[in-house]
Amino acid sequence: MALNLATSLVSTLVRSSNGIAVNRVGEKPAELLQLYDIENCPYCRLVREALTELDLDVVILPCPKQGQRFRPELVARAGKAQFPYLVDPNTGTEMYESLDIVAYLYDTYANGLPMKWKFGSLQTVGSMLASAPRTFQSMQAHPGEMPEQLLELYSFESSPYARPVREKLCIMEIPYVVRNCGRSELAEWLLPPVRKALNVTPDSRLENRRQLQHVEGKVSIPYLFDPNTEAGMFESEDILAYLDVQYGGGQ
Repeated sequence: MALNLATSLVSTLVRSSNGIAVNRVGEKPAELLQLYDIENCPYCRLVREALTELDLDVVILPCPKQGQRFRPELVARAGKAQFPYLVDPNTGTEMYESLDIVAYLYDTYANGLPMKWKFGSLQTVGSMLASAPRTFQSMQAHPGEMPEQLLELYSFESSPYARPVREKLCIMEIPYVVRNCGRSELAEWLLPPVRKALNVTPDSRLENRRQLQHVEGKVSIPYLFDPNTEAGMFESEDILAYLDVQYGGGQ
């Protein structure tokens, strides 16, 4: 687990502040966006970063290599197994191509594309470099049991602790809702133990952070809530163990 987290931290450092800071705080769309996704795909990462920055929640439909749950579904729906693929039921928009998706999200849910995203090729190269430390993490399908209700993962894209959980859900082909919890307040950049030691509770403007604070009394990422069992938990290692026992037959 230590090596897993260490390489995940390297991936986070490569992308610097991408997929952490929120630059839009507003009303969320009526219906959840959907993303056909592979966790360690550098093109998918770009879209997930934009979703964090725009504070948009999304249903992740994992499509690992040799996956048989959502890959065939995407081929039937759009014609080819290419990732990422976004579905926005609020506008009826469906599309491939990561940079096109990012531009669409900013045009639709913000005030246009920020400067950094106008250098799309540089963002793509950076995301490819961020994928490199995680190449040992196979994205080969190892399906788990399908939950009746979608799991909910409180996360932000560049969290080194949330990444192993998302990878696990991907290879298990378990769909889930990402409740994005990017940072919008200065105090939120302090690590949870530091906030606790200093008795600092950020007054977040973000709905998901406020909800997590209300339910659990703190905000720490990742946090998994399983409506099928009413279980809720922090800590990557605990979540990974829970997924193995609950949906992987103890694999």
